[in-house]
Amino acid sequence: MAQTPASPPAKLLTWPDVTKRPKPMPDATVDYGTDPMQKVDVWLPKGKAKGPFPVVVMVHGGCWTTSIADRSLMNWIADDLRNAGVAVWNIDYRGVDRADGGYPGTFVDTANAADQLTVNAKNYNLDTRQVLAIGHSAGGHLALWLAARAKLPTTSPLHTAHPLRIRHVISLGGLPDLEATATNADNGCGTEVVAKLVGAPTPQHPDVYADTSVPRLLPLGMKQDLVNGREDRIIPFVMATDYIAKATAAGDTATLHTIPATGHVELIAPETPAWAEAKRLILSYFGKSQ
Repeated sequence: MAQTPASPPAKLLTWPDVTKRPKPMPDATVDYGTDPMQKVDVWLPKGKAKGPFPVVVMVHGGCWTTSIADRSLMNWIADDLRNAGVAVWNIDYRGVDRADGGYPGTFVDTANAADQLTVNAKNYNLDTRQVLAIGHSAGGHLALWLAARAKLPTTSPLHTAHPLRIRHVISLGGLPDLEATATNADNGCGTEVVAKLVGAPTPQHPDVYADTSVPRLLPLGMKQDLVNGREDRIIPFVMATDYIAKATAAGDTATLHTIPATGHVELIAPETPAWAEAKRLILSYFGKSQ
């Protein structure tokens, strides 16, 4: 009996496939602190549009570690959104490998960077009424955490009285469940980095996941989309399916978009089906077409 030969495995993108390209540059940079990582890049639509512009808060990954990645890793998709008429607020933060990173610093930075959008909205003609957050890899966790931040108890060091309101959140190959990440040795960030991120239990903070791991804060009360590559070798696919199950059980609308023949890098490369799906979700949210 004749058999159809199996298709060869998909050739997945590597980091140099993206980072060696000419890098587009933002329109402006905002400082929210004195550390070199405490910055936000602003990407504004070109042409005759005057705004106010719909705006995406963007969060890079890199295992919460500054030496692995910074906000510039997102420049190519930020530029793609800018060209589609959507402004981008691309934030940076101190990772666990920097002084005062980890808990609470990494979270405080992420929150402060997001809240600077409200402070600077008029300067850049940004519409803060319908903010969408999107994050890649570890940034997927932080984007979801930003969306959940309003639910933090007042006793948490991470609590703020009037956080930027996120209305919709998209995770690109994210790590939304820190407790699960800490026990899954197959994840590409390893398990030790989670301990550095959440810190050791203290009498004042005995449960390190209570205000840091998104499932503890469910339901978020907003639509959540997870875009994941089926061949992602860095973030185990079960991270997405398990989170979707928890969010759905809590009453949230959470949808998993599985992209075949796709790894981890494709999620932030503008020419890929993975980014096309994420971009479709973003433009649809803002009432735009591709």
